[in-house]
Amino acid sequence: MADTSTPNPSLPVPPGRLQQVVTASRQASIDRAVAQIAATADLHPSITIVHNILTDSVEYMSRRGLDLLQTSLAALHALGPAYNQRFFNPIDAADHMPRLYQLLQSPDPLHIVSYFQQVRPTESDEYSLYLSTSRVLLRDADQSPLLIITTACPIDPLHHVTHKVSRVLEENNFLRQHAALFAALTRREREVLRLLALGHTAPQIGVELFLATQTVETHRRNLRQKLRAESVFELGQYARAFDLI
Repeated sequence: MADTSTPNPSLPVPPGRLQQVVTASRQASIDRAVAQIAATADLHPSITIVHNILTDSVEYMSRRGLDLLQTSLAALHALGPAYNQRFFNPIDAADHMPRLYQLLQSPDPLHIVSYFQQVRPTESDEYSLYLSTSRVLLRDADQSPLLIITTACPIDPLHHVTHKVSRVLEENNFLRQHAALFAALTRREREVLRLLALGHTAPQIGVELFLATQTVETHRRNLRQKLRAESVFELGQYARAFDLI
């Protein structure tokens, strides 16, 4: 479940771009570019989205995407930056937003970025996993980006890759959310944590680390307090996410 307290992951617009006026000539260029994409987008197996950098809003989405999100293009455009918060897991933004910002800064017309996104039409729906690829579609006369085009392909929920990617995303999210707690552990506490996650008992850990069993038990209590973990399973989550095992 997404953390609703997460800030709205709007598109990483370069400084000063939102202050630029969408002039008639700019809008004409945008309309032409969108019309070219829209002419064939519904024939493609993927969902096509065109994002307006100046207004930080969806300029176009193919019919497959609109049907998936159970919405209209006018409604998406009206959402503006809230589009991302409305339909996507905001936790994922920590991974792909920095790369989208690099894309906007890159002068390379062939520069693309690919990333996974979790999408859902409504808050009562489960997230579905998509593989998205983005590139700059249109630039201004000064080579500043105006439009980004993204294609998004659903990943079969029954495919084994889906489960693997989901686990990686969960671990990455866990890592970001708990990095500060893990950083507070001492070297010895991390050693004990690793062995606990591997299923070793306190006496076994004591033998391996040359510690008294009582000392190991003290480390275990401290670990649970510091990491706010109530079980060995939760301790194991830290060990896996931070590559101790």
